[in-house]
Amino acid sequence: MPFAVSEDGVKLHYQEVGSGTALVFAHEMTGDSRIWEPQMRYFGRLYRCISFDARGYAPSDIPSMPSDYSQERAADDLAALLRHLEIERAHVVGLSMGAYTALHFGIRHAAMARSLVVAGCGHGSARDVAEIWPAQAERFAERLEKEGMPAVAGDYASSAYRVQFKDKDPRGWREWAERLAEHSAEGLSRSVREVQAKRPSVLDLEESLRLLEVPTLLVVGDEDEPTLEMNLYLKRTLPFAGLEIFSKTGHAVNSEEPAKFNAAVEGFLHKVALGRWQVRSDEARHTEVWLPGDETGISQ
Repeated sequence: MPFAVSEDGVKLHYQEVGSGTALVFAHEMTGDSRIWEPQMRYFGRLYRCISFDARGYAPSDIPSMPSDYSQERAADDLAALLRHLEIERAHVVGLSMGAYTALHFGIRHAAMARSLVVAGCGHGSARDVAEIWPAQAERFAERLEKEGMPAVAGDYASSAYRVQFKDKDPRGWREWAERLAEHSAEGLSRSVREVQAKRPSVLDLEESLRLLEVPTLLVVGDEDEPTLEMNLYLKRTLPFAGLEIFSKTGHAVNSEEPAKFNAAVEGFLHKVALGRWQVRSDEARHTEVWLPGDETGISQ
């Protein structure tokens, strides 16, 4: 079983398939490297694909100290993995928690990023929830510690942002839910407290985001309510961002709609390789609805 070692000595399990340009996948909070199987199978024919388990997710190490977990460490772990694999630059795809990892990786290690796919990013970032987000995370962590992983997983699997997956693909949803119940409650609770609860809102990253000159594809489901406004913000802020919205889709976009997701990512990567994913034109930022230069529109 292959492992990379982080800068602070944490072992990170990974798996890889294929050859060529590197394409790395970072998983969500309630998943692990296995959520990327539809992408590993598809893109492994075209790229050197790597998926890994974040610290706190077995078979990666589960550090016991809260200080061993942070958003910055998550981004730096990804950089350490690439260095271990002797990869100078990679395309990075992240979902939810992994999307934040991808975004922070782009900010902290831009020279190592060929492109970013940021999917389902934004939970906890909106101003109207930012103040209560840490308390919600704490309650979730306490339930994990008191009730154990299977009990909490049973409730979480039928949340408002997973019912879409359950309705579309009961078999796939059940497999994900069963894997969720296998996770370490200790590792997940530490990740929730130290990464989820303490990470900055994307709204607080505006200065860094405006300077991020890395091709970026944003992907969001239209029924993943907390992420919609945040992705519009990211689209307007990141100079090289494009936005894909999947209809009738919840949070787990890569699992709910694997064909759509793979097609969107493949098209994006192709344009990046050709140098055709360009910065947004200033002309596209104007607000007039009639003719260029007519900021007020036409009076009726």
